[in-house]
Amino acid sequence: MSMSDWPTRTEGDGAAVANGRVALAFDRECVTVPVEAIVPLKKLREGVHQSRKYAQIVSSIKAVGLVEAPVVIPDPHNSGSYFLLDGHLRIEVLKELGVPTVECLIGRDEETYTYNKRINRLPPVQEHRMIARAMERGVPQERIAEALGIEVQSVRKKFRLLDGICGEVVETLKDTNCSMKVFDVLRRMSTLRQIEAADLMIGQNNFTVMFARALLAATPEDQLAKPPPRKNGAVPNPNRQQIARMERELAVLQTRIKSVEDSYGIDNLHLTLARGYLAKLLGNAAIVRWLSHHRQEYLAEFQRVAEIDTLAGASEPA
Repeated sequence: MSMSDWPTRTEGDGAAVANGRVALAFDRECVTVPVEAIVPLKKLREGVHQSRKYAQIVSSIKAVGLVEAPVVIPDPHNSGSYFLLDGHLRIEVLKELGVPTVECLIGRDEETYTYNKRINRLPPVQEHRMIARAMERGVPQERIAEALGIEVQSVRKKFRLLDGICGEVVETLKDTNCSMKVFDVLRRMSTLRQIEAADLMIGQNNFTVMFARALLAATPEDQLAKPPPRKNGAVPNPNRQQIARMERELAVLQTRIKSVEDSYGIDNLHLTLARGYLAKLLGNAAIVRWLSHHRQEYLAEFQRVAEIDTLAGASEPA
C-alpha cells in the first residue's frame, strides 16, 4: 500500500472512521520551512546546551544530517509562520549551526502536547539492534560513535549488550528503558533466573539497577551463571557483623516503605488527576500560545508534569 492509497481527511471524518479508515495526522509531503519562521511553543530548560543529549544531536546532524523531521503547524494569524509541535532541541541545534531551512512534517491537528507524549524513544535493546545492523553493513564504529555523539568504547559496549542474555529476556525487555547496567546484572544469572527476574521487573514496572541488584542478591547460588569462589571447598558465609548490618539496613528500609505506603495512594491519585488536567489543558493551542507569550515559566513546568509517564519521570524529548 503506497502513501497515495491512504485515506485523506474530509468533512465526513466520522463516516471514514466508521468504515474502518483512519484520518492522517500529517500531510503526505514534507515542507521546507525557514528555521527563523518556526516559533517554539516550549521554553528549553536552563543548561540544555551543555547536556549530553544536546551534544548527541549536534554530532548526529553534523555526521548524517537531520534524521527525524520536526513537526510544525501553520500559524493561522501570521502567514509564513509556523508553531513548533515537536523537535525543539533539533531546531535549536539547527539555529546554532546556522542552517537556514529545514524539512518539516505539517501536522493537521492544532495540538501541542500529543506529539511529544506519544513518541516512543529508542530503548536500549532497539539501540543495540540498530548499532549491530549498521556494523553488519560495514559502517565503521568511529562513524557510528560520531553520529551518536558517544565514545567508540560505548559503541562496542552497546554492540555487546545482549551477550549472555537469553532470547526470551530480550523479547520481554525490548521495549523497556533498562539501562546497560541492568543487563550486566542479569548476565550474572542463569537462563531460568534471568527470565524470572525479567518477569518480576515487568510486573513491578521497575527497571532500575538497584532492583536488579536486589534480585541478584536474592538469587540462590545454583541459579547464578558463575557460583561465587569458595575457599577450601567451603561456601563463604557472612560473619556476625555483616548480618547485623544487613538487619539494620532492612529495618530502616521497612520503616521508609511503611511511611511511603501511608500516603502513596492519595498522593498518586492527586498527581494522576493533576497530570490528566494539565494534559487536557495543553491540548488547547490557544492556551499554550497565551502561556508562551505571558507565562513561559509556567508553560515549561506544565509540560514537564504532563509528559511524565511514571512517578520517576520521563526523558526530555528532542
